Amino acid sequence: MEKDRLSEWFVPKFGSKNFRVIVGILFLPYTGMVISFAVWGSLSVEFNLDKLLSICVLYFCAIGISGHCLDALGSKKKPWGNISKRNLWTASIISLIVAILIGMYYVFSGSYWLFLIGIIEIFFLLAYNLELFQGKFHNNASFVISWGILPVFAGATIQSNFVTLETIIYAVISASASYILIVTSKKYKILKQNNASYDLFYKKEIILKSTTSIVAILTVIIFITKYL
Repeated sequence: MEKDRLSEWFVPKFGSKNFRVIVGILFLPYTGMVISFAVWGSLSVEFNLDKLLSICVLYFCAIGISGHCLDALGSKKKPWGNISKRNLWTASIISLIVAILIGMYYVFSGSYWLFLIGIIEIFFLLAYNLELFQGKFHNNASFVISWGILPVFAGATIQSNFVTLETIIYAVISASASYILIVTSKKYKILKQNNASYDLFYKKEIILKSTTSIVAILTVIIFITKYL
């Protein structure tokens, strides 16, 4: 049985073990997908680049760093080895504070609905990753809502404090992509943990790579189309 996740496809094969763990724990392809969803939301309304960049930084701090550090803390199997809990808590709290400060700046600048979205996101951030309430919120539905749908709405509300039909269409697409990702990821992880044959888990790996890559490509296309 696989003891850690250093052999995952998104973990670099070069560098020291500490470097590989740090990069791996950020789950960069998945984090990038969530950030892409926030970008979709911003591009679904009239936007400016400063706010678009801000929502990207906000989600990188909140999900990419804080969420994944909390996930490592909440996991009973220690998939990344014996990382210092103090370091994980420190990184998680600091990055979450940065995300909150960015969000509150725009809330007080007129993006009032961002406050409600932020409260819901923080709830899922803690409940999902730390498996609070006996893990009742550590499920596919919570993942799709917090990682797929809400980032799109956050991207739109930080720009204009409202959503459009285009925003909702993007949210449906992002929800579908998130669902595919989480379902495939769980099957993939089980196969890896049980040392399944390469052919079995590689098919799941292809789906994960394809999903994250397609989302990234679509983001670039949408941005170029809207910006130009």
